[in-house]
Order: sequence, then structure tokens, then C-alpha cells
Amino acid sequence: MTIKNIKFNVAAAGVFLAGSLFSGAALAGGDAEAGKAASATCAACHGADGNSTIPTNPKLAGQYESYLVHALKAYRSGDRQNAIMSGFAAGLSDQQIADLAAYFSSQESDLQTVEPK
Repeated sequence: MTIKNIKFNVAAAGVFLAGSLFSGAALAGGDAEAGKAASATCAACHGADGNSTIPTNPKLAGQYESYLVHALKAYRSGDRQNAIMSGFAAGLSDQQIADLAAYFSSQESDLQTVEPK
């Protein structure tokens, strides 16, 4: 391999890496405002801001964005089973999932720890 080839390979790798980073950035995060608008269906079970008042329903507020994306995609694919959530997630696009995750992760959580008795 010549110096000329090494320079080309390094330059090509740099262009590939930069392109990967920029294309990944567009997919990495959702739009919290769009997520808020899309969250109306979620509010009945999880609360308007993701702080569910129903003990059996998870609080979404303040959860990691990546966790929420993973969970919704798993419900959508059937890897995670719940008849209600699978039904809701089935109709969501990747962008809608990203938007919902951005919204709920940006909300203040009212989770508290309780001292054992």
C-alpha cells in the first residue's frame, strides 16, 4: 500500500464517518413538541405529562429517551407483549416514537422513593 492509497483511505473513512454522524443525528432525537401533540392518546393511562396517577401504569416522565424508544419499538414488533401497548405502538412510525420519547423524557418526573417500614 502506498502513501497515496493510505491518504485516500483515511480521507474516505473520514467522509464516511462524517456522513454517518450527520445522518444519525437526524434519527437520534425526536421533536418534543411533536411528541406532546401526539401524546393525547397516551394521557388516559400515563397522564398528560407522563406522570400516571394509576398505580399499575408506568410513569413515562423523566425516563431515558433511549429506553422509551426501545420499549415502544419492542411493543410494535411484538418482542414485548402487552395487548394494549402493542395495539397503540403498532401504528407508530419511527419518527412518532422518537417524538413521543423526546417529549416524555423531557418532562419532570414525580417519582419518589419510599423508605421501608
